[in-house]
Amino acid sequence: MGAAKYRTALGTYIYVPMGAQDEGIGEECGVMGVFGGAEVARRVLMGLYSLQHRGQESVGVAVANNNDIQLVRRMGLVTELTREEKVVDDLKGTAAIGHVRYSTTGRSNLNNAQPMLVSTKRGPLAIAHNGNIVNAPEIRKEMEELGHIFQSTSDTEVILHLIARSKKTDLFDAIAETLEKLTGAYCLVFLSKDAVYVARDGYGFRPLCLGRLDKTWVVASETCALDLLGASYVRDIRPGEICRIDGEGIESRDAVKKTRKAHCVFEFIYFARPDSRIFEESCDKIRRRIGRQLAKEYPVSADVVISVPDSSNTAALGYAQESNTRFDIGLLRNHYVGRTFIDPSQNVREQKVKLKFNTIAGVLRGKRVVMVDDSIVRGTTLKFLTKMLRDAGAAEVHIRISSPPVVNPCYYGMDFPSKTELIAGNMTKEETRKLLGADSLEYLSIGGLLSVVPGSGGNYCAACFDGKYPESIPDGSTKFRCE
Repeated sequence: MGAAKYRTALGTYIYVPMGAQDEGIGEECGVMGVFGGAEVARRVLMGLYSLQHRGQESVGVAVANNNDIQLVRRMGLVTELTREEKVVDDLKGTAAIGHVRYSTTGRSNLNNAQPMLVSTKRGPLAIAHNGNIVNAPEIRKEMEELGHIFQSTSDTEVILHLIARSKKTDLFDAIAETLEKLTGAYCLVFLSKDAVYVARDGYGFRPLCLGRLDKTWVVASETCALDLLGASYVRDIRPGEICRIDGEGIESRDAVKKTRKAHCVFEFIYFARPDSRIFEESCDKIRRRIGRQLAKEYPVSADVVISVPDSSNTAALGYAQESNTRFDIGLLRNHYVGRTFIDPSQNVREQKVKLKFNTIAGVLRGKRVVMVDDSIVRGTTLKFLTKMLRDAGAAEVHIRISSPPVVNPCYYGMDFPSKTELIAGNMTKEETRKLLGADSLEYLSIGGLLSVVPGSGGNYCAACFDGKYPESIPDGSTKFRCE
């Protein structure tokens, strides 16, 4: 596999693997859980449609019927399951959980697809996980030395092993005991024969909400899944909370205590859908605030503001409103093109960027353009987009990024690569501007970002920007892999 090589001001080089992912940032997963009511499997699948942005590698549903648990998984999108009508019709039960996956630990194959299902002394147990268990490799190594056999390379399977070997009689107690041994980020949904269990790490890195539809309880990564089902938002699952949902209702415990919250601020910037309510706040409202703050910090004389669709649309609107500059659609995105990181050569990559995006020349020709994007990871896509704007006749191209520079890898569920692949961690801003071919380049400040999110800035994890990880990271580690 080849790599693009860029020289920095310090005389060192940054290598961008040509087979690596471009600007599309991956996040671990989306999870769903439903207890009670009719057609639980279909309701889970409907909810997963709205969470598809959180993972496109695999999809799975597990259904409990008080006697057993049925599991179906497929590689690909939710449609890979819903097109199999007979398979879905056969999934009958009183409760179900579901999962869409984007891997940040473990290889992309069916063995790592979720939910995962195992047989234990307490009966069958399925699990769906969003996050990344930081100490999973250490626990796994210890278990393998004791003779444990693993079927996958996912950190999620480690959790199942811990629960299975717990001496606690009650499953609720066994899950609570297991959570005390984990470090990192997790939103977990478990399914037993007669109950759904839900757990969130003590920092609350990832969003997880609870909803209600008549006699049905719904758990989901984002509230947009509740909206699709017509369920009402009840509340967020609290950081450190574990719940059991069964025929008697909901039982809740505070199982893991931390001294602070550490919500992933990147959920507001990029991951969550703008129509979702995350961390008890409207994502759309915060994303607009972010765009406005960016315009206050880095105004520029321009004729039009455009976004890199789709995740930057709302921030671009905020930038345009604050700067009193016309917002228009200068780039169109083709949603039916696969990821660009699978291509073996830079020329092919450029062609695929062109397949994914196209310009509207009438909006750009002769104009001073502000192009708003949510982040720069490796810079490959933005470089091609800037060239496309100029080829379409843009007189000037000013890039504004609605996040601070990403200079550190993430260990809590985001697919940010090792530091050597992060362009902002290896190049100065001026070097990056020249590489992208822009007339100017500016990032939102960390202080500006934390000033517009709800509550105190101390409630958020911004380690990818400032290196302040909520938990200690082992020396010498660049990216945790459970392989």
